[in-house]
Amino acid sequence: MGQEVLDLVAPEQTRVDSFTEFVREVETRLQTALIARYGPDLGPESAAEAPAYAWEHWDRVREMENPAGYLYRVATSRVRRLRRRPPRLPEVEHQHWPWVEPGLSAALEDLTNRQRTVVLLVHSFGYTHAETADVLGVATGTVRKHLERGMAKLRAALEVDVGD
Repeated sequence: MGQEVLDLVAPEQTRVDSFTEFVREVETRLQTALIARYGPDLGPESAAEAPAYAWEHWDRVREMENPAGYLYRVATSRVRRLRRRPPRLPEVEHQHWPWVEPGLSAALEDLTNRQRTVVLLVHSFGYTHAETADVLGVATGTVRKHLERGMAKLRAALEVDVGD
């Protein structure tokens, strides 16, 4: 190949490589956060669309301070247009899962979207407050506040007394 062709191919390959690395780093966290927010029906669909949007706008997205948080917000905007009702969490069959509180699904559905997302990411998926803040594109203090409020609502709904 001539040098002119190599000069044209190299920048495009660098663009592809940087995008591939980015997707490898954030795909699982982004998908987990969107499933936690929108449930098993719309969560995976919105997570699948996020990399496509990122590729279309890669020159701008890759320069952002928190591209994963930005894509999370893009995905939530797109899902809002599709969603007509709140996500339904699967019902727990108590005879098959006796260690799961039967009222947990309903109690989680009564939380705000942000509270439910934060509670699930932190307590179900083991995310730290910093990881949750990063993927949601919010401050760590915001995560802490939503977690506190969400857990308080869950305890009240499930009539759990943590004692002092």
